[in-house]
Amino acid sequence: MKKNKARILMPVSFLLAILMLKIGVSGTPQGDPSGESSHILILTFLEVPFLVLCVVFAFMTAHAMKGGRFGQGMLLLAWGFVIMAVGHIHMQIDHFWGYNLLVTLLGAESGYLAWVITLVATWLLSGLGFYQIYKACSGD
Repeated sequence: MKKNKARILMPVSFLLAILMLKIGVSGTPQGDPSGESSHILILTFLEVPFLVLCVVFAFMTAHAMKGGRFGQGMLLLAWGFVIMAVGHIHMQIDHFWGYNLLVTLLGAESGYLAWVITLVATWLLSGLGFYQIYKACSGD
């Protein structure tokens, strides 16, 4: 069953990428009325399915490790990837359409502070995850 999930995820990701490509062709980044930067928007839409794929495989890997230091480290990395993926999507929406959810919900100062906190959370989770894996490999 687990192998079937992996076999299904790859083609689904590529189909999502093609769908996002089709959607992205019709979009134009904010502030670019000429549409010359639409190729950047296309690449942005192609990023989304692969972000999702990486997050899914990170959690699948952490689950397959069944705990222990490796599993705990991978789980921390997976949660860091989740925050990073959401941040990338948020950043692209802000870049292309001028909509910043954090600023809208929290105001300018608090919204940017929340952005920095999420960056630090991503780095912290990733660092702790790699440290757990390092400790497992070095026998500490």
